[in-house]
Amino acid sequence: MPEFALHLPQTQQALISALAGLGEITLGKSLSSIVLVIRGGNPGPTVLLRADMDALHVLEETNLDFASKNGYMHACGHDLHMSAGVGAAKLLHGLKDQLRGDVAIWFQPGEEGHHGADVMIEEGMLEITGSRPVAAYGLHVFTSLPAGTIACKPGAMMASAGDMNVVFHGSGGHGSMPWLSKDPVAPMVEAISSLQTMLNKNFDQFDPVIVNVSWIRAGDDATNNVIPDTASFGATVRTFSEANTEKLQALAPKLINSIAEGFGVTAKIEFSEPTKVLINDQDSVERVRRIAQELVGPSGYTEMENPIAGGEDFASIAYEIPGAFVFLGACPTDIDYTSAPTNHSARAIFDDSVIPLGSALLASLAGSHLL
Repeated sequence: MPEFALHLPQTQQALISALAGLGEITLGKSLSSIVLVIRGGNPGPTVLLRADMDALHVLEETNLDFASKNGYMHACGHDLHMSAGVGAAKLLHGLKDQLRGDVAIWFQPGEEGHHGADVMIEEGMLEITGSRPVAAYGLHVFTSLPAGTIACKPGAMMASAGDMNVVFHGSGGHGSMPWLSKDPVAPMVEAISSLQTMLNKNFDQFDPVIVNVSWIRAGDDATNNVIPDTASFGATVRTFSEANTEKLQALAPKLINSIAEGFGVTAKIEFSEPTKVLINDQDSVERVRRIAQELVGPSGYTEMENPIAGGEDFASIAYEIPGAFVFLGACPTDIDYTSAPTNHSARAIFDDSVIPLGSALLASLAGSHLL
């Protein structure tokens, strides 16, 4: 029953039932979030664990017995994250009398571009136990890693992610007489091509910036002899520094507007509010490494060389609280992880057998601060 964005009523109710009796439950005011607080038997600090809840607007093509039928899909494995969070809650609840402090487990909607973490922060959920957490941890399953592999790195772990939407406004007319119109399609095509050259000439290739056009719209595919009034495209923007985000947001409109002017049309450029760069705390990553190696052995833990360009709003939590975001391999053993359908694919399949490991990892990270 995957649900989309910030309002996930069925998912919320299922989790409330699964978490019954495990601690204090607080629900979000403007989104379907849940925070479970497990109070330790002794005073001490708070540790935050986070599991995201929302699905993607993807029509599932896995042919699994439990494949979604409602036009949405847990194509990024958030159903496994929720399950791992529930498992961690059960483990920690069993140890609560020994805990020297409290655990707050966030079940967060709206990770997929809807700033759910920011909304929860605005609603005061960082202070839910009465004290701000001293550490925060989250995990994410990944089809591009073998099942059971744990991967992490200090510093920049994931990119800032945002959207750029552009509309060219021209003047439509008959396709046989383009000189009597102002065709918006040609400048759109020119701008899409020129953006890549701009990136190459203006940004350090060792501090990458990605602008990938994801959709274009113009005209009516049933009519080839009409010049449309407008043409538009949307792109995802990924950077690994706030400085590059600001630079891109300054340079791209200059380039696009100059191209539009040259073709005698106008352009409107809009940027969404991007997520922050996800920065892992050095000491927290060292803690992840030690605990991961205890759980899966030295060969089961990998320290990543480079960040990935995916975006993740756990970055907003890590901006406030030192912590670490961890990848957990979930490619089924009968599929080659190097060529498996990736997260967000309509054909992505995740190995559910890694859920207990995810639960153990989250619970052990919290316990390492409180036991």
